[in-house]
Amino acid sequence: MAKKTVATLQTSSKRLTKAIKMVKSQKSGAYTFVEAVMAPEMVNDWLNQK
Repeated sequence: MAKKTVATLQTSSKRLTKAIKMVKSQKSGAYTFVEAVMAPEMVNDWLNQK
């Protein structure tokens, strides 16, 4: 169901990751993209949640 893209972003002191997942809308059945910027350790948990 999910297409996932992960990009790594580096700032001066923190390492961040931008994750994008495709989510199907319950109302219309269309797919939307949800983006979030987080620490690399949290990406798998975020992608696995519904």
